[in-house]
Amino acid sequence: MARPLDHAKRAEILAGVVTYIADHGLAELSLRPLAAELGTSSRMLIHYFGTKEELLVAALATQRPDIAAVFADVSDAAALRARLRDFCAANMLGGGSTSVRVLLQVLGAACAPGGPYARYAVEAIGVFVATLADALTRIGSIDDPEAVATLLISGLRGIIQDHLITGDTDRTARAADRLIAQTIR
Repeated sequence: MARPLDHAKRAEILAGVVTYIADHGLAELSLRPLAAELGTSSRMLIHYFGTKEELLVAALATQRPDIAAVFADVSDAAALRARLRDFCAANMLGGGSTSVRVLLQVLGAACAPGGPYARYAVEAIGVFVATLADALTRIGSIDDPEAVATLLISGLRGIIQDHLITGDTDRTARAADRLIAQTIR
């Protein structure tokens, strides 16, 4: 008879996975050391999640901000610029920086042909593009909201990655401000 899932233990595991990967990296992720750090066994991780990849996707899903809520009340260009600046700052320096560090590793791994994270990456990018394109449509001054949303998301993601690698807050914050200001007038 299969062992029932302990939902509290599952939630506790998910809470620790993103931090572990941010500290140790995705490329060398092995279930045994991860399980030891989380106070469980690799067998239990497989029991709860099936595969290492499914574990990471489940952990990232708990970290994903409600993008629709972030941009829901934006109705003019100034508000959208401010919201994007706040979002970028939170992901460079604030509470979002740990999960963004892991997300960037997952997006990189999704570039490999047949990568295990491709479906997750496509969905994550798609949700962000659609949500930001909706906000751009509401402000009414953008001729191709989907393309502009793609430009902003890809550009800001690159700037955030630059910051996480170099630690240069001043330069990357200026670059993010410039991208946002020049894209949303």
